[in-house]
Amino acid sequence: MKTQGYLGIDVGTQGLSAIFVDTEFRIRGTGEGFYDMVSGLEAGAYEQRPADWERALVAAVAGLRRSLSAAGVEMEVRAIGISGQMHGEVLCDRSGEPLGPARLWCDGRNEAEGHELTELLGVKCPKRLTASRWLWTIRNRPDRAQQVAHLTTPGGWIAHRLTGGWTLGIGDASGMFPVEQRTLDYDAVRLADFDALVGRCAAGLTLPPLADLLPKVRRAGEDAGSLDARGAALLGLPQGVPVTGAEGDQPAALAGSLIAAAGTVSMSFGTSVVANSVGDRPFVGVDKGVDHFCAVDGKPINMVWLRNGTTAMNTIVAMFGGVLVGGTDPFAALMPLVLAAPDDCGGLAALPFMDDEPGLGVSRGGTACLIGLDDTNAAPGNAAKAMLLATVFDLKMGSDVLDGQGHPRTQIVLSGGLVKTPALGQLIADACRTPVVILDGASEGSGFGAALLAAYRDERQAGKDRSWEAFLAGHAPTPAHRFAPRDAAAATLERSYARHRRLVALHRHLEQAVDATGAGPA
Repeated sequence: MKTQGYLGIDVGTQGLSAIFVDTEFRIRGTGEGFYDMVSGLEAGAYEQRPADWERALVAAVAGLRRSLSAAGVEMEVRAIGISGQMHGEVLCDRSGEPLGPARLWCDGRNEAEGHELTELLGVKCPKRLTASRWLWTIRNRPDRAQQVAHLTTPGGWIAHRLTGGWTLGIGDASGMFPVEQRTLDYDAVRLADFDALVGRCAAGLTLPPLADLLPKVRRAGEDAGSLDARGAALLGLPQGVPVTGAEGDQPAALAGSLIAAAGTVSMSFGTSVVANSVGDRPFVGVDKGVDHFCAVDGKPINMVWLRNGTTAMNTIVAMFGGVLVGGTDPFAALMPLVLAAPDDCGGLAALPFMDDEPGLGVSRGGTACLIGLDDTNAAPGNAAKAMLLATVFDLKMGSDVLDGQGHPRTQIVLSGGLVKTPALGQLIADACRTPVVILDGASEGSGFGAALLAAYRDERQAGKDRSWEAFLAGHAPTPAHRFAPRDAAAATLERSYARHRRLVALHRHLEQAVDATGAGPA
């Protein structure tokens, strides 16, 4: 007997994954395919070939079938969900074929265009925004720009190959161009402003309005097409299987963590750190530390992102833990000492800037340091905890902007490498004065979120009319860990946070002091 369920496809930066979940949302099998960046590009340029994504899709689905076969499972796919790396620029001609390699989210060649659009449109337009990339293309590759009939993202291109249509989930779409919360569509006024700018800076080019190039916006549960003959052949599935609007990896990851309610924050600690806060209203104005996109149902999401994640803490752990246990398992040796360290780290403070941190105005990396070291606090646990707290405090600086506008924060769902030591959730709860939960049984990741979106599309197609938030609430697991903020610890950490803010404000002097030119502070 076949097992009914949902196929989730995630187009990542390094590879493409496919998962199959049954109707109880248990992952029954997985498969992967891989690809590389285009080689030989200038510094800061990152491109991939869409054809490589398609080959990886075929390989991933073949691997999924092998995985299922080994488990004795034959899948019957009821719907397909897609997620992918946000902010890419896939340029296609009228036939739908790509016009050369796609520029990825990490491509840094259009930083100036991001600043220009932020100033013009009055909303944060990071260099990652697809519209920033498109403006750069118009200026730097005008011959290619004139051939473009469709502009989409990596996930949107895979969706087109499967359905023949040009649609996109609202979260991924909001990473292409700002979405207006009233209409839950691209902001028409800002589209007109963008086109007027193009008219001024691209005289002589014949280009359609941006709205004619962008994919149609679809929210969770809405019709985004179904497998056509080409898509069915690629996946080895029947024609007509419903396909969701391709979502961005961040909105899909929120879905995979079962997060939909306003006031909930998804906080992930790893090489970089991200806090995505579900809002109940649009953000007002522009702040360099806060980016904006939409959840899969259109709710506004405010994102605080740190380039400097747990790397500085990991470096301390490796340095001291390796000495303690001879390098066999530094984390096992040191994390108990971190948990036992006092909340004020014995008076130690830290700056974690192994790299630059644009959202905080830190332009120079290599300035990570410990401050206040003396013979009473010189302990590995204090040093590692101070580095971790420095990262938490950097995240809190971005969150303060949201607090200032009255955006709700009722609960933090913690994920990433930090939850390997779940007791650290208490530190996050105290530092942010917000309850923290770590989920058990909620499979994190964009691919799982894509599969959930497929299940919701299937439900809506069957005529069941409930909101995305209600759908997720019906599948929420019991948290494995809960942490409530403790007043005394929170007060101690608030004092440490005030000192951290002063240190970050002085960082420009530190940058000048270590400048290789020897110029020193002004």
